[in-house]
Amino acid sequence: MRETPLILAIDNGTQSIRALLFDTRGNLLGKGKQEIEPYFSEQPGWAEQHPEYFWDNLGIACQQLWQTTSARPQQVVGVTVTTQRGTVVNLDREGKPLRPAIIWLDQRHAQVDVPVKGPWGWLFKLAHLEDTISRFREKTQANWIAQNQPDIWAKTHKYLLLSGYLNYRLTGEYRDSTGSQVGYLPFDYKRQCWAGHRDFKWQVMPVTPGMLPELIPPGEQIGTLLPEAAAHLGLPGGLPVIAAASDKACEILGSGGLSPETGCMSYGTTATINTTNARYVEPTRFMPPYPSALPGHYSTEVMIYRGFWMVSWFKREFGLREQKLAEQKGIEPEALFDELVNAVPPGSMGLMLQPYWSPGVRQPGPEAKGSIIGFGDVHTRAHVYRAILEGLAYALKEGKERIEKRSGQAIKRLRVAGGGSQSDAAMQLTADIFGLPAERPHTYETSGLGAAIDAAVGLGLHPDFDTAVRAMTRTGRVFEPNPEASALYQRLYREVYQDMYPRLQPLYKKIREITGYPR
Repeated sequence: MRETPLILAIDNGTQSIRALLFDTRGNLLGKGKQEIEPYFSEQPGWAEQHPEYFWDNLGIACQQLWQTTSARPQQVVGVTVTTQRGTVVNLDREGKPLRPAIIWLDQRHAQVDVPVKGPWGWLFKLAHLEDTISRFREKTQANWIAQNQPDIWAKTHKYLLLSGYLNYRLTGEYRDSTGSQVGYLPFDYKRQCWAGHRDFKWQVMPVTPGMLPELIPPGEQIGTLLPEAAAHLGLPGGLPVIAAASDKACEILGSGGLSPETGCMSYGTTATINTTNARYVEPTRFMPPYPSALPGHYSTEVMIYRGFWMVSWFKREFGLREQKLAEQKGIEPEALFDELVNAVPPGSMGLMLQPYWSPGVRQPGPEAKGSIIGFGDVHTRAHVYRAILEGLAYALKEGKERIEKRSGQAIKRLRVAGGGSQSDAAMQLTADIFGLPAERPHTYETSGLGAAIDAAVGLGLHPDFDTAVRAMTRTGRVFEPNPEASALYQRLYREVYQDMYPRLQPLYKKIREITGYPR
């Protein structure tokens, strides 16, 4: 009897690397998970990690996979990669890293002394985009490296995202997926290719076309597995490596989000709401939609930068009791944190939180800060915890309405993935705040599943993406909105939350002016 063909999906996130085995029905048949240090900091605000560290830990994740599954390496018919977005790697002519990778969480800024020259400069001035373009230039990692480590930049042969680096280690080819190109690069988001030679991005960063990888659409072959890479992963050599997309894009595909009517929310380190669209729709004017894991499509995204990082922050700073208690009881601490949420009524007894723990670019702007208002003597840390979850949901609801307004299409259903989606309490208050059913996908590993869908189509295991998504995705538990809670949340959202940023923005600007933070 012919063995079931399997796909190995590599998911290199911010906090772990996972080696995942999926079959053609979207069933997860094996998993190796290796926790990693997200970054180290040699200076305040820096976030770096050695590229080889990711590669080494991928090998450990694969070792764990083969030790814990009954599936056999010979069943694997293809490999695919999805990674965190915006992490950059400098390689020399031998393909060796020249410096630690700069992680997407990094907060350093390059110096911007002169305006953009020529017609682009005039255009940006007319459109009042000078500040936005200056922030783009400041955050471009290549600019900082060229300014502060010119010897390293001079030796840089290839400048890759983490996805491009891993694909290179797997195949020996400098190729990467169009679906992974999210970051400060000379990428044309509308055409989903490297920018044309007249594009302003070539003028404002030192990257040259020869430094960049060849781009391959999701679902097409990047190369074949090198013998040394195959040994590292515990696989036969020569297997096809198929292009997938970034972790957020793959999460949407793995959640079954193929159309603008489905809002796909990610409750991860960064919280996002996305829809998949065949049209180029900017969620905020002059902010592009990102490439989708569905080739030729776009992910119209609104992002809350620190997102469910705020939950981790709360647990670290205020949740020691629950973590100790969970350890004693031999249960997951999340169960006890859900108890904290459920002990507080909807609306957190008037406590309202704005989740701008990190500034934005345009909405919110670079002056934005987080805030909590409405404190009284009835409030405890449980109210603060629930207010964090509610504040994130309010911000994403605002994002939903912005996407609907820009696209002209209503979002009729919600799919919620990411670590935060494992909390029943978070799922219920999401349904209540949005006034829509909140659906949890059948597997927690939606990023890996989305990558596996790309590979399944690329390998011919399914004839097209519609068929693959129908076969490999399905919903798990569905949380229906509570009408009374929804009515309360609707008033708090319309009458309080939506006024918070406009009213506090002048104060945020004053804080920035006086203290210099956020920079």
